[in-house]
Amino acid sequence: MAQETMQFKTEVNKLMELMIHSLYSHKEIFLRELISNGSDAIDKLRFEAIKNDKLTEGDANYKIKITPDKEAGTLTISDNGIGLTKEESIEALGTIAHSGTKEFIKLLESKEAKDNPDLIGQFGVGFYAAFMVADKVTVISRKAGEDKSIGIKWESTADGSFTVEQCDKDTKGTDIILHLKEDEKDYLNEWELKEVVKKYSDYISYPVVMDTTKTVEEKEIVEEETLNSMKAIWLKDKADITEEEYKDFYKHITHDFGDPLKTLHYKAEGTTEFSVLVYLPKKAPMNILYQDYKSGPALYVRRVQIMENCEDLVPVWLRFVKGVVDSSDLPLNVSREILQNNKMVEIIRKNITKKVLEAIKTMKETEYDEYVGFFGEFGRVLKEGIHFDMAKKNEIADLLLMESTATENGKFTTFADYVSRMKTEQNEIYYITGKNRAELENSPYLEALKEKELEVLFLTDEIDDIIISSLMNYNEKSFKSILKGDIDLQTEEEKKETNENFGKLTDKLKEVLKGNVSEVRLSARLKNSPCVLVSGDGDMDANMEAMLKAMGQPIPERQKILELNAGHELVEAMNAEFEKNADSPRVAEMGELLFNQALILEGNMPTDPARFTQLLTKVMTDNIK
Repeated sequence: MAQETMQFKTEVNKLMELMIHSLYSHKEIFLRELISNGSDAIDKLRFEAIKNDKLTEGDANYKIKITPDKEAGTLTISDNGIGLTKEESIEALGTIAHSGTKEFIKLLESKEAKDNPDLIGQFGVGFYAAFMVADKVTVISRKAGEDKSIGIKWESTADGSFTVEQCDKDTKGTDIILHLKEDEKDYLNEWELKEVVKKYSDYISYPVVMDTTKTVEEKEIVEEETLNSMKAIWLKDKADITEEEYKDFYKHITHDFGDPLKTLHYKAEGTTEFSVLVYLPKKAPMNILYQDYKSGPALYVRRVQIMENCEDLVPVWLRFVKGVVDSSDLPLNVSREILQNNKMVEIIRKNITKKVLEAIKTMKETEYDEYVGFFGEFGRVLKEGIHFDMAKKNEIADLLLMESTATENGKFTTFADYVSRMKTEQNEIYYITGKNRAELENSPYLEALKEKELEVLFLTDEIDDIIISSLMNYNEKSFKSILKGDIDLQTEEEKKETNENFGKLTDKLKEVLKGNVSEVRLSARLKNSPCVLVSGDGDMDANMEAMLKAMGQPIPERQKILELNAGHELVEAMNAEFEKNADSPRVAEMGELLFNQALILEGNMPTDPARFTQLLTKVMTDNIK
């Protein structure tokens, strides 16, 4: 096969440029990433060899070898794993296919990037870290099971292109040869390489080896030395593991440079046996809300990694949980399809869910400040459980934090605390959804409730309306959005009086605004504002609508209800004009203006901006004359 030259995808070029110039303070992570890639390649081969033992080619002595060559100025990282075909090398090394790639690149461009090298590992683009220390990278690989003449050679100088050609390779696996930059030759020193491996790759499951020189009886000899401990930390007794070891292992599996928030390590024994070592992170990965986010702990069967991310081991609303699960009861050749219907997996999933929820609940009760930070990072994900897990929804509801009209800015309450403060005659838990507290505090929808000192919860996540709909009630108290439906804050006598006085005006305005609103009625929620638009009880929340629109989802057309404040002088003046002349054009014009004003209050444009401007100008002119 003749050598072919190909262009990197645009985002790869941009990514390499940023990594080379932005992450200079943690260049040594290139070795961590390449060793991790080698470990993954061996995991894949061991898994495939369960079904086809010929893939091992008689060699099951798995390892990752580091070879510094000071004369050539190269550093080679070799593995005897699954290897690559030509097509796989082009796909894996020339393309990135993540929905969050643009955001990732934007973050790399920020000032914080040089202090966040963990982002590389989280996004699975660690191979390109090699270009931080090398001006040329050569990859020689052969797929396990292929003839030795069907190797591939991939090469690039990070100039926007790469070459690929067929070559001979005697052994399966991959050699990554880094042609080091002149000022990066320290990575050819034995002591430097040992230090980096110990720091970042001590827990790799396979030997990371290097030929080292030793003096024995005044003679220098070269022998292969294993640089990492290869401890299966999750199988050790808790008493034999230090806090630092737990932290180091967390950093190894998550590529997070920070410490974990909580560590859960235990062994389940009895009819089913499995070991669990999982962590709650302190910070949410930037791509946790993306569809292609890889969730779930790594699944091992008798120390053999079967899956790097087994999403069946934790529910989607606990996808931030990271770690390892090792089962001695599952078959080594278990497939993803078998896992989905496996009773053992269901037992493990329920067990981990229970343990994690207990840890979160304990943190909330005993370490509240720490919990507030945790909820700020993962509350949006945690509350998804109310929608997806009916059996756990009440338990999760007790973990939610939110602000309200009764809390200071930045302070939180819970559903339980809200219910404990409810007035004797109050039957519903009032809430309002929106973008942030500052916006909601000044909402006209709050006016009457504030006057009556009725507490209202501020819910600011775009999914909150769906979550509340799934929860339906708390402690036998139903939820009521003050943006939807009618709010019963008046006595029957007050309702009767206002309807008698203004009922004909609302009928007239409904006729004027036909096609724009479903109804015009008098409001019990307003005190200072003349009008608002209200959704029907079963309508979709505006936050949810905005999120679905951003995702390109169709939104059903619907008309809202226009509510008028019978106590406002403008509405009173309109009613007086209407009673004098039921066909007065001024009443129709004021009705149009009020409807468009209500649209603007919602953050929308008037239905006809030109017409709205004309009417507003006319009213202002009439008032000046």
